[in-house]
Formats: sequence, structure tokens, C-alpha cells
Amino acid sequence: YPPASLANTFGEWMAKNDKTQLRISETEKYAHVTFFFNGGVEEPFAGEERILINSPKVATYDLQPEMSSAELTEKLVAAIESGKYDTIICNYPNGDMVGHTGVMEAAIKAVEALDNCIEQVTKAVESVGGQLLITADHGNAEQMRDPATGQAHTAHTNLPVPLIYVGEKNVKAVEGGKLSDIAPTMLSLMGMEIPQEMTGKPLFIVE
Repeated sequence: YPPASLANTFGEWMAKNDKTQLRISETEKYAHVTFFFNGGVEEPFAGEERILINSPKVATYDLQPEMSSAELTEKLVAAIESGKYDTIICNYPNGDMVGHTGVMEAAIKAVEALDNCIEQVTKAVESVGGQLLITADHGNAEQMRDPATGQAHTAHTNLPVPLIYVGEKNVKAVEGGKLSDIAPTMLSLMGMEIPQEMTGKPLFIVE
């Protein structure tokens, strides 16, 4: 199939509304927060900045399950505290990349590292009166063994993923949800209009 041409993706819509945005991740997921998140557009939109953190040079990530999360978090917290950006998109690759190894002990260490990182990010967001959404596009590390065979499970799962809101607003969650609802949810929480091209719905209603 030919590539689809998408209009008014989240990044493009932010640019049209003169908003600033940052995309940040490690090497393994950098394309996901830039090229893929922008609907297959390589060039940054106006007001969009990018930070690439090098992933560690190891054969498999069970050898370094924390990956580069500490450096990524340091840069992310600094960006939050700078107040330069209206929105920041970040991807932590640990749960996915370490989950693919099938090594349970490494997956536990990866999630423990992420716990520490998310705590720092949450505190930074709260310190500036911002809002934070935590989610995933699929599962992996939550199932490290195949229940039928007892063998290592190294593939993505199709289990539901969480969507967590951190912020000062009193919100009510909407039942269900899909990936296409995330951008409308972000725009709604920011008090912005949702473009007609976005067919999803906000998953948090401000009360």
C-alpha cells in the first residue's frame, strides 16, 4: 500500500497553533517520537526541538536493563523545569527492549529503573504546575513467560495498557480507549481545539 498522507497530526497542529514542543528518547525509540509520531514526516515542525540520547552499546539489553534511562531522565527533567516547551513527548524503551530478551531478572531491573525515572519526572512536572500522561502503545515486560509452555515470552502482548494522569485538574476517566484517543486527550487537557482529522476522543474529562 502507498504511504498515507496525514493532515493535522499532533505535531503539525501544535505548530499551527504556535506552540513549542520537544521530542526526546534513546536511539531505540527516537524514530517513534519523531518520524512515526509526526505521521511519517522527517523534518521537525516549526517550534519542534529534538534530543537524542545514545542507547548503550551492548549485544542484548538484558546486559544493561537500565539502558540510558538515567541520562534521558536528566535531560527530560531539565527540559520540564526550563519552561521552554508547551508539550514534551518522551519514550522510555526499557520495558519493550528488555522484554524482548525474555530474561525475567533483567526485566525486573528495567522496570525498577523506570520507577525511579518516572518518580523524578512526576516531581518535575508537579513543581512547574504541569500535566503528565503516562501510557504505552503495547505491552511486553508484564509477561515474561508463556503460561502454556513455560518458555520465555519475548513478543509484544495484546493486553490493555494503562493511561495515567498526573496534574492539578480534577478529571474523570472515560471507559475504553485506543491509541488514536491519546492526541485528542492531550489537546483537551491543554484547552486546545481538536482538529476534525482526529477521529479519537478525549479519555479524560475535566470536571
